[in-house]
Amino acid sequence: MPRQSAAVYRRRRLLVVFIIALLIAVVAGGAWLAIAQPWKSTASAPPVATTPPAVADSATPTPGTTSTAPTDTPSPDPSGTPAIVACEQADVDVTAVTDAETYAAGKLPQLSIRLTSKSAVDCTLNVGSSTQKYTVTSGGDVWWRSTDCQTDPSDMIVTLKAGASVTSATPVVWDRTRSSVETCGEKHRARAPGGGASYHVAVSIGGFDSVGSRQIILR
Repeated sequence: MPRQSAAVYRRRRLLVVFIIALLIAVVAGGAWLAIAQPWKSTASAPPVATTPPAVADSATPTPGTTSTAPTDTPSPDPSGTPAIVACEQADVDVTAVTDAETYAAGKLPQLSIRLTSKSAVDCTLNVGSSTQKYTVTSGGDVWWRSTDCQTDPSDMIVTLKAGASVTSATPVVWDRTRSSVETCGEKHRARAPGGGASYHVAVSIGGFDSVGSRQIILR
């Protein structure tokens, strides 16, 4: 049998090596496929949770918090609360008040108003300067009116409590002169006689006149 050349032997050895390498690759690839299983459908994979985490019910208070859940407690009905009505003449006694009964020469009388509720319920009344009036008379002669030279009158609505008695906080001062709307700017007006002369103070507020008057003596 003729002897084959060295080149033929080399080609045969290369073919054997190639076949062996190919077998190793096939065996290794089969093992990897058995482990990884890349074709496996995702349908057979464990299901992924799609439900969101539970949220705490806002109607149920948690420790350290206050519940904002609605309750069954009925709300007060505004229509069930009677409105405070305006005072009527029969509800209020209006009285003139002075800081003294007799005034020495040069002493100026300080005049106030007292309101006394005769009602069993509260009522409202405008006690602003726009509704106040003080009148000083001697016999049938009107000597002074607080409204003759009044400036910037204002309103003030207050609630007079049932059965309460209140007196104006800031008195009105009579300067012991005769007033008129024509003499408001004059510095020297006719002065009221003293020497024991008697004068009467009447008041009005909120449209209600005082019952009677308060007598004072000027010395």
